[in-house]
Amino acid sequence: MIRLKDIAARAGVSIMTVSKVLRDEPDISAATKARIRAMAEEMGYVPHTHARSLRYRSSRLFGLLISTATNPVYARMVVAIEESCQLHGYDLLIGHSLNEPAREEAFIKRCLARRVDGLFITPVYRLNPAATAYESLLRHRIPTVILGHRALFCEKFPSVETDDLAASASATRYLLELGHRRIAFLTGPRVSPAAQERYEGYRRALKEFKLDVDEGLVFHAGSTIEEGRKAALQMLNEHCDATAVQAHNDLVAIGAGEILLDQGIRIPEQMSLVGFGNVLLAEHFRVPLTTVRQPKYRLGVAAVESMLQLLRGETPPQKRLPAEIIRRRSTAPPAGG
Repeated sequence: MIRLKDIAARAGVSIMTVSKVLRDEPDISAATKARIRAMAEEMGYVPHTHARSLRYRSSRLFGLLISTATNPVYARMVVAIEESCQLHGYDLLIGHSLNEPAREEAFIKRCLARRVDGLFITPVYRLNPAATAYESLLRHRIPTVILGHRALFCEKFPSVETDDLAASASATRYLLELGHRRIAFLTGPRVSPAAQERYEGYRRALKEFKLDVDEGLVFHAGSTIEEGRKAALQMLNEHCDATAVQAHNDLVAIGAGEILLDQGIRIPEQMSLVGFGNVLLAEHFRVPLTTVRQPKYRLGVAAVESMLQLLRGETPPQKRLPAEIIRRRSTAPPAGG
């Protein structure tokens, strides 16, 4: 391993001079800096980040916990966070909870052991109002930004999230303006605050149009394609007479759409379909999906901005970013309407 004294000996300068060059101290000439940096790179010098973190009490490392990298909602957000962190000189330690509280807690403990400067977390939602891992973060005063909606166990941390209530209401309102009055809603996980907001947006839009929520049009679907398939089969078996389906997310909508098409129901001629999230698959579904575009990249940038505010000792506000509806071929006025 190349050390500072090796570079100093080859350059004919003191170890202190090499150290100052690599820290970009102002009292070293530009020519000397350029010569020593080139020599350090040529020799293959790699900074000892652990020693540096002990010296400056900063690891220049953030932890990032998401449910799983296979969830397409997180792809753009993770890219934005990584790019913004690198821009400010930070690296990322990335983990996946798989929506399991034990994995979430283990990752948080690992980050505390690595002395990360802060954490970005998409929580594993549960009904319990307290969680040991989050209490530990508060006790150790670790700067933490919640990616998504806060629940009781993480309500004391700043968050960045989509305004799901308003976005879902706009999607329902769009279907109502097309002329639909029998709109089925495929709900998300019961413990998810985002799912609750999207259902509430649906309810509020119906109320605006003087319509009551028909519980016979509401089906629990979860968040996956397979769960969307099951919810659509239940809807068809119960003959609810819907003319449109609004789903908690795009994956549920795609699963439901597959069942509808396989059963010979034409989209949108016989059934309109709306998702939420605007994942890449939505645009390339058998019938391109009308959906709500979440500002995934902007959410990631906003999360890093909040983290930097925390590191400066400031209190960032809760950030709710607007989303917009993307109209594609899966929606049309109801047949005969």
